[in-house]
Amino acid sequence: MLTGLFPAPADETEELTRLRYAVRAFLQRERDSGNFTPWVDTWLTRWDTDFTKKLADQGWLGMTIPTDHGGHGKTFLERFVVTEELLAGGAPLAAHWVADRQIGPSILKYGTDFQKQTYLPRIAAGDVSFGIGMSEPDSGSDLASVKTKGVRVDGGWEVTGTKVWTSGAHHADRFIVLARTEALDTSDRHAGLSQFIVDLTDPAVDVNVITSMNGSQHFNEVVLNSVFVADDHVFGTIGKGWEQVTSELSYERSGPERVLSTYPLLAEGLASQHRRAFLPHLARVIGLRTMSFGIAHALARGETPDTAAAIVKVLGTKLEGDIAETADRVRLEGSTGLDSMVSASILQRPGFTLRGGTTEILDGIIARQLGLR
Repeated sequence: MLTGLFPAPADETEELTRLRYAVRAFLQRERDSGNFTPWVDTWLTRWDTDFTKKLADQGWLGMTIPTDHGGHGKTFLERFVVTEELLAGGAPLAAHWVADRQIGPSILKYGTDFQKQTYLPRIAAGDVSFGIGMSEPDSGSDLASVKTKGVRVDGGWEVTGTKVWTSGAHHADRFIVLARTEALDTSDRHAGLSQFIVDLTDPAVDVNVITSMNGSQHFNEVVLNSVFVADDHVFGTIGKGWEQVTSELSYERSGPERVLSTYPLLAEGLASQHRRAFLPHLARVIGLRTMSFGIAHALARGETPDTAAAIVKVLGTKLEGDIAETADRVRLEGSTGLDSMVSASILQRPGFTLRGGTTEILDGIIARQLGLR
């Protein structure tokens, strides 16, 4: 039944390996200069616009955006290699993460010419940041139950509702909102959903920061108070929001961030006297990395490997949490900074299996797509 489910990755080429070492050298220079301290879960918790601009200067943002849209015309495989190294190095990535990972490819696939001209060059330059407006207070990962509404008005749409767990919204410029634009059809709950590009600085938008239990602030509640969205900021096709979101989630669920968020801890553990405790995690990282790289190959071919992406997400977030727990159990000897990183990973762990779809929801999706229920 699982035959052919995971796309097979090709061997890494010499060109990709050279790119990998170029990123490592860049990160080493940045660390040596004191420009960042390696950390865990940095694609969510470390917002650094200066570092983002440096990556843009290196040509490592908007890599898969075509050159005629202001990008660099690179492959998903090249972007994958760069992303792996940045995550493994614990670099601060949150300021560009959503825009580069999801929004750029989605605009290429569903955006209008106006949206491509407006946003793609700015994403590649690190000049615009995005959030994602999917989850709601009473919906969670059940996106079909969203209550945010889009109502047709003269010249555009009026969007009203509340989104929650929107990463980086208190810093970001825009976010893409999933809203219901037709009455709920109980026979097809996924019908009648649409997406809109909303300006987070609009006076009709309230962004309320959610403070995590460790005191960090990277999640937000975003309240849309009948915010006006012009027709040129309707994203994709009205009524096709579910199809678009499903495609977008392949980028969100399959990437190496679902495997490598706690890799800096794994590296420290493998270099410590507790190496044996971390070896099983290393084997799992190698296996999941191969699966994720295979999905990158599929995306490069224009495929949409939804089921494989969901499986990588479920297995990867479990692994990340296990690395954190092992590090906490043995309490790696070292600097105070390392001890703080272990503590941070433990506090972040509950969120690993929630973001991008809870494990329970994804288990159901996987089972249905494999014909198991």
